[in-house]
Amino acid sequence: MADGGAVRRVKADGSTAHWAPGSHILWRYRENAGEHFHIARPVTVVRDDDELLAVWLAPGTECMRPVLADGTPVHVEPLESRYTKPRTVQLDRWFGTGVLKLARPGEPWSVWLFWEPGWLFKNWYVNLEEPLTRWAGGVDSEDHFLDISVHPDRTWGWRDEDEFAQAQRDGLMDAELAARVRKAGHSAVEVIRAWGPPFSDGWQHWRPDPSWAVPPLPEDWDRTPAQMAT
Repeated sequence: MADGGAVRRVKADGSTAHWAPGSHILWRYRENAGEHFHIARPVTVVRDDDELLAVWLAPGTECMRPVLADGTPVHVEPLESRYTKPRTVQLDRWFGTGVLKLARPGEPWSVWLFWEPGWLFKNWYVNLEEPLTRWAGGVDSEDHFLDISVHPDRTWGWRDEDEFAQAQRDGLMDAELAARVRKAGHSAVEVIRAWGPPFSDGWQHWRPDPSWAVPPLPEDWDRTPAQMAT
């Protein structure tokens, strides 16, 4: 059993390859313009190969999330002070329906699928971020604020443009990075307009294995990883 409950295939030379379906890993985000992790979500591997990592974030999963130092949820703080007030992290649970997360190696975004209760498909969500970095216990990234919502009728729209602009004003993102993020967003839009993978792959019909247990959050969820090759 690997770190974080992950079961890994091992190559002949002893290096780590892909995680087997059903493995438990961590999907983490570093704080913006910082070195510490402020989001950690235990997930179950659905598929992992040279083309795609797919994981399931189950309802009720114990996670770590950022909050203001006084415990105020980040999203209720006015935008003008949301990124400048002191923060800490807080233990929480993922309530509501689960989320299927899809990421292709080296791509500066991941695609999340959301459902309403009763498995009524709601939408795809393109989360613009640093390409995932793999390590023994999971994957790490840094969120880039700007997102894209894609609906079942294939219409789409930008999300969180106000947060994207505020992050630049507050020094969490310089002009060069902001331009790179916007370019990545336009590349994602090209995939949406062409209805390429993963939108065309039928993942909205996927269902989790009912025998899967909800993975636990490790006590050392914020440990610095020994990075592995991607």
